[in-house]
This record gives sequence, structure tokens and C-alpha cells, in this order.
Amino acid sequence: KQWYQRRVAITAGGDELGAILGYVAFQNHLLKNPNSSVESLYMVSSTVSSKILKSIAKVEGFLAEECLTGFKWMANYAIRREAEGYKCLFAYEDAIGYMYGTRVLDKDGISAGGVLSEHASQLYGKGRTLYSYLEEVFSKYGYHVTNNSYFLCYEPETVKRIFGKLRNNGYPSSVGKFKITGVRDLTVGYDSSTPDNKCLLPTDPSCQMITFTFENGCVATLRTSGTEPKLKYYTEIIRRPGDTATKTSIKEELAELVKEMVTEFLQPEVNGLKPRPN
Repeated sequence: KQWYQRRVAITAGGDELGAILGYVAFQNHLLKNPNSSVESLYMVSSTVSSKILKSIAKVEGFLAEECLTGFKWMANYAIRREAEGYKCLFAYEDAIGYMYGTRVLDKDGISAGGVLSEHASQLYGKGRTLYSYLEEVFSKYGYHVTNNSYFLCYEPETVKRIFGKLRNNGYPSSVGKFKITGVRDLTVGYDSSTPDNKCLLPTDPSCQMITFTFENGCVATLRTSGTEPKLKYYTEIIRRPGDTATKTSIKEELAELVKEMVTEFLQPEVNGLKPRPN
């Protein structure tokens, strides 16, 4: 996906489009229902996606949750919450998958594309762009900068060895200069942030998935793909509104952390991992 700002093409990722569509869904609902209760509104995203919906919800006062990857999870979360009296406005995952409303309880690119195109046209009529709208979202709710990619790994035993090394001798406490403050391991059901150290999300011993929370506001998840021979990583740094750090400096900090994490945790050369093709 690309948009143009001052005649320069800017690539938009799935999380950035999710931020735009989520905020559009919220604004559109308020325009159509000015007297409705914000507390009854609901959004959901996959656990490897950006936390931007949660940041919007925290400021605006509605409920936002995360679930496992896949729209079978998101749609069922929406159904359950609507049965409790909530109204689901939006659901998404970073891999370009969006559910705008609940008319279609599944990934629906047609409705999402229509909403995005309509909003882009409205912005254009005001002399604005989708890029400026995204910057408005980040200005209000804080920058959310992501850095996601993967390595190819065709040997299951190699994957087991990599993740086994991360958990068998105690989870790591740092990556380079970056201190780790929390660990969630959905493979074995461990979560350091809960009182009983048990995961709130469903666990699956057949799928490798560990999430690390860092002192600098980064959240990083390592997981295997359920359909391809890929070892994926998802990373995001969140800055709260009013933070003086520039977007460029945040990207540089995240890139440094990702480099250290790949070197220490994945060890591509030692484990024979193939980088993502250009």
C-alpha cells in the first residue's frame, strides 16, 4: 500500500492502515450516534499486531482486547462481546486483514477498502492526505512504530532448539543494552505479568510463541508460522502522547533492538536461517 505526501510515495504497513481504520470507525460511530455510550464500544486485534487500538481505547474510554492470530478468534471475540452488550466497531491483524463492523464476521477487504477510499477522498477535499491523518492519530495517542519480518527455517528441530534455549535455562533478562521486564510464553502457558504466572490467552504446545516486554516500551514477539516454514518476529515501540522523541529516533532505537535480538536469540548463521527475500 502506498500513499503520496508532497509527491513522495510512502509505504503503509498493515498496522498503520489498522490505526487509520480503527480511528475512522470510532469517529464515524460518534458522528452517527452522538449520544451513545462510549463505554459500550469494542475493538479487537491480534496479539502480534500494534497496540494502537488499546492506546485509543485507553484515552477514549472504550474496550479493546487482543487475541490469538486469525479471524476465527477475532470474530468469536466480537460475537461474545456483542452478546454481553458491546458494539464491535473494528477488528484487525497486521497482515493486511480488517473487519470493519460486524456485517461480515471475517476478514473483509472490500468493506475496508471502501471505507479507506471514501475517507481518503474526504481528506483530499480538505487538502489533506491519509498520511497527515495517521500523524494526527499518533499525535493524539502516541507514536507506535513497528518493525516486523521473518527468517525461513525448514528444520523443525532447529526451531525447537532456538526456543528451547530461550526458556530452558530461564528466560533472558536483557538483549544487549535493552532490559527485559516481562515474558509471556504461549507455548507453555507462562506469563510473568499475571499474579499466578498463567497466560490469559489460550496456549498451544504445538506452536512456538514467546513475547518479551522491554523497559524502553518495546514489545517483541517471536513465533512460528502455522502454514509456512517461517520464524517470524514482531516488534513495536510505543511512546505516549507528549513524548519528545522523534519518529526517526524511535525507528533507530527499534532497529538497534531488533538487530541485537536477532543476533542473540535467533543466531541466523549458527542455525542456518535464511533471511526474508528482498
